[in-house]
Amino acid sequence: MASTDTLPPLPAADRKAPFAGDPIAFVGSFPDPRTRLDPPRPEIAFIGRSNVGKSSLLNALTGRKGLARVSATPGKTQAMNVFRLPACYLVDLPGYGFAKAGKAARAAYRKLVERCLHERPHLTGVVWLLDIRHPPSDDDLDFQALLVASGRPVLVVLTKADKLGRSAVRTRTRELAHALGLGEEDVQPVSSETRLGIAELGAAITAAVRGAEAS
Repeated sequence: MASTDTLPPLPAADRKAPFAGDPIAFVGSFPDPRTRLDPPRPEIAFIGRSNVGKSSLLNALTGRKGLARVSATPGKTQAMNVFRLPACYLVDLPGYGFAKAGKAARAAYRKLVERCLHERPHLTGVVWLLDIRHPPSDDDLDFQALLVASGRPVLVVLTKADKLGRSAVRTRTRELAHALGLGEEDVQPVSSETRLGIAELGAAITAAVRGAEAS
């Protein structure tokens, strides 16, 4: 399913989100990971467990409530949802780890994600979402292996930081970075509610896109 619905820039007074000043178009929902996007632009993929707060994060980055629908049925969508910005595409990949998904659905999901990671020529980076309150699950560690095998640049984003105090956020960031074998500079705590870390995440995405354009 494709679309060219475009949301205009927000008024200057409302431009509190990193990409709120940019026109945004929903390009479509594509079950085929080989779908070509026109015109070609750098792509930033967002992935995480079902119900980790991915839709809320995309809404916070763009300043458009409801841009990425917050599903009442986690794990329901099994396609790439693509949004076009002037400089890049945001690729919303379906969530993993949905307990009620059958074996066939899990296999189809894994194939979609693997092909997206390995075969999309303009995939510039991956924003991987984890819930800051919980240790990495077996599904998380399995997906980390897929990311490592793909060789794509990854920024780990720890969602729902508003559920913890400031000191606990620092502690959990350090603990989760260690659990994943990463440096703290590779892990960014965020909150879609308080906007903690949203500006920093937007800056990281912008830097990745500019780097891809310059290469």
